[in-house]
Amino acid sequence: MIIPRSEHPNPQFERENWVNLNGEWEFELDRGVSGRDRKFYEREHLDSKIIVPFCPESVLSGIGNTDYLNCVWYLKKVKIKKCNKRVILHFGAVDYESYIYVNHKEVYHNIGGYVGFDIDITDHVEMGKENIIIVCAIDGHPNGKASGKQSENYYSIECCYTRTTGIWQTVWLEYVEQSCIKSVKYYTSIEQKNVQIEVETVGSARLTVKATYKGKEMGKISLKLQPGISRVTLPLAELHLWEAGHGRLYDLEFTYGKDKVKSYFGIRTTSFDNKNYLLNGKPFFLCTVLDQGFYKKGIYTAETEEELVRDIYLSLDAGFNGARLHQKVFEKRFLYYCDRLGYLVLGESANAHLDYSDMNQLAPFLLEWQREVNRDFNHPSIIGWCPLNETWDWGNRHQNDDFVRAMYYSTKAMDTTRPCIGTSGNYQVASDIYDLHDYIQDVNEFENIYLAKTQEEMLENYDKNHSGVSKYQKSTDYCNMALFLSEYGGIRWDVDGVEGGWGYGNAPKTEEEFFKRFEGLTMALINCPYVCGFCYTQLYDIEQEVNGLYTYERKPKFDLNKIKSIIQAKRKR
Repeated sequence: MIIPRSEHPNPQFERENWVNLNGEWEFELDRGVSGRDRKFYEREHLDSKIIVPFCPESVLSGIGNTDYLNCVWYLKKVKIKKCNKRVILHFGAVDYESYIYVNHKEVYHNIGGYVGFDIDITDHVEMGKENIIIVCAIDGHPNGKASGKQSENYYSIECCYTRTTGIWQTVWLEYVEQSCIKSVKYYTSIEQKNVQIEVETVGSARLTVKATYKGKEMGKISLKLQPGISRVTLPLAELHLWEAGHGRLYDLEFTYGKDKVKSYFGIRTTSFDNKNYLLNGKPFFLCTVLDQGFYKKGIYTAETEEELVRDIYLSLDAGFNGARLHQKVFEKRFLYYCDRLGYLVLGESANAHLDYSDMNQLAPFLLEWQREVNRDFNHPSIIGWCPLNETWDWGNRHQNDDFVRAMYYSTKAMDTTRPCIGTSGNYQVASDIYDLHDYIQDVNEFENIYLAKTQEEMLENYDKNHSGVSKYQKSTDYCNMALFLSEYGGIRWDVDGVEGGWGYGNAPKTEEEFFKRFEGLTMALINCPYVCGFCYTQLYDIEQEVNGLYTYERKPKFDLNKIKSIIQAKRKR
């Protein structure tokens, strides 16, 4: 049987000795969430089959059940080879709460549907024999937990889509030496022309690190380490900066005793001053697009690796230099290609459906967000973090501002190398950038805001047109910060005749009218001296939302050369 998504899921921390567990698993629905009481984990078989890593709602899974799936179970028999190594079981992502059993005993419990986890199962398996792995995933209704753009209605509606339950990223095994590298974190310096490596090790051994660039050795160090966290400095012979469109990456080879790991890093700085986004210390205008990571057959999961790469090229072909990875934690294989192609992205959470007035919901959300920041810290393509998007009031209660502050300050504490947008759109509390959303469709009205004579006048005009936001804040209080228009456009244009097709405002009647609106909105932002970048909604249609530049099948709706000429128009500042 061909194994779907057979490529290594984490090119930034890759060992040769691994086994992909994707493919056919046994599967069973547990609508009453009673399976744990009924001891499903003691079973030898379940009643149907599923193809992992595709969620049961998807066509690719072989199930295609789009109802609320309150609980699902998976079972796979895996032969563990006889060896004296540690056996590590990895899950890329399981939505939402999961219990993992090995040979009928619970070995792990995880909360959060977007960031993976690994389990040392050495003491729970029989070497050289077949072992049973069972997964129980509890999900159901999206409300009350971070679930991104998953619809809370039975059907998809407007900008919320088909739900995802259970395993939706690759599952794999690693056979790891007793003395090994557990994790690495890279801190690069342009001035010092080096990389500092924070390395966590298990057991005592000699660490050797070699860096190369396009096959040429750039530096090498070797030293004895004790178990725990150490920081070592690797000087580099040559400096090759990671830039937009030029994903210049250094390859790394780690050896720790017998343990061998391949990795890579890029050197760049990312920051904001009070007017501009700065890439490697120089002003750079962000022309980004909203990418939500949905696929017609796989929902949250691309059918092939090629589909991941394709979406980056779709964006580049339309003239964009990056994307907001919106309301979803994208898989590391996607970020790998962003790194390689010099594609700038903002790392986000899937915070929708949380009650921001309820501090009790903060703990599980914050913990998974911290795991995301830690997981993706080494990707040079991630130029900033955005833990929250549009923190609306909930049940006539205003958001708890301390909820937002906790997310922002936690992010800054974990990563001092990147800026953080505390909240994208809506109610600002703590942020490095002033971030706005604006779906006004009338070009004259839009220009009246963004082509104002002064920054204060621009922000005053924005507040007048967005009373839902301005009731809690005055935009003019943020005149000392760079302004990012992180959502605009969303122009409805349906080429497939989607029933109930949805988009922002009234759809243009002709293609000529579309381009007039698209150009008017975009040029207002390009020519606004107070805006450091924009993000257009969106790259492709998703189900009933038909405001993409491509269809859901990724077919272009328009002449891409015309789109590109507008996106890349020279600024008149």
